Amino acid sequence: MTFQAATATPRRAMTPAAFVRGVVAAYARYGRDPAEALSKGQVLPDLLGSRDGRVTAAQFEALAGHAMRELDDEALGWFSRRLPWGSYGMLCRASITAPTLEVALKRWCRHHRLLTEDVLFELATGEETATISIREQRELGDLREFCLVTLLRYVLGFSCWSIDSTIALRAAEFPYAEPGHVSVYPTIFCKTVRFDAGRASICFDRHYLSLPLTRSAADLDSMLKGALRLTVLPYRPYRRDRLLVERVRRVLRAARGRSLGAEDVASELALSTRTMHRRLREEATSLRELKEEAKLELAKLELMRGRTPIKRIAEIAGFRNEKSFSRAFRNWTGASPREFRGRYR
Repeated sequence: MTFQAATATPRRAMTPAAFVRGVVAAYARYGRDPAEALSKGQVLPDLLGSRDGRVTAAQFEALAGHAMRELDDEALGWFSRRLPWGSYGMLCRASITAPTLEVALKRWCRHHRLLTEDVLFELATGEETATISIREQRELGDLREFCLVTLLRYVLGFSCWSIDSTIALRAAEFPYAEPGHVSVYPTIFCKTVRFDAGRASICFDRHYLSLPLTRSAADLDSMLKGALRLTVLPYRPYRRDRLLVERVRRVLRAARGRSLGAEDVASELALSTRTMHRRLREEATSLRELKEEAKLELAKLELMRGRTPIKRIAEIAGFRNEKSFSRAFRNWTGASPREFRGRYR
């Protein structure tokens, strides 16, 4: 399986020549001729020596897919043992019956050790974030970047497919120096990418972990028939982010009355303003409605706490004065702020 850029299309050349050379290196390891694979991917000889060359997702799909089958190694020479064709399909089958993404990823991390212990997947959760990292158990040599990038794309691509949702990454880190083709990383992963880190990892909102898997074993059978095509373009079917509304709510709550424009909120979500508005419409809401909801929640919380003057609560909730706050609060709840506070004394 080969995962590729979130916004890539089959006609857009995004995959670096360095990854093409990684496939060629696999042939060298097994003492085989890569000519047929390069022909399948329509890769010209000049590209192999290029520092800035790119191939399209469709080209890389054809190249890598042929190589994996011909060499019978889905790891393309990364590890100390061959991973026969179908290895990652088996890993998907072991994870697809999980009730939630968290359980599926825990299975993925555990069962990947059945394929190899040269690298270990680990899932860690914090108060707000979840991180999938790769612990290297042996030297990966010249194939290190190709291996680590692809492994992270494997697990991210399966995760998106299994919950039928884009997973918006907060950050991605890699334990090597910034490569010359660094410009492709924000497209492959996210805007915040760091190098010379301790491990390869991706970080995202931990609330994705609680989402249920929406795919069946029959869906998986269908997906695996065209797995390379799906995994080269993993985000194309997932225009929806099932956590977007909740992510917007958390940004607005954290503002505590500070006036945030659409550009501010979109920036926090690593989205364009236009994309944010479109996706909120798809979820049958709007930024304006969510701002009003955040104001109400904040006001209720402050009123239930007791002693804060109502004028101050109006300021905290982002109103110009106490009168406009009281009018809006009565429209929301059917009670004035003082009446609402009285219920909790």
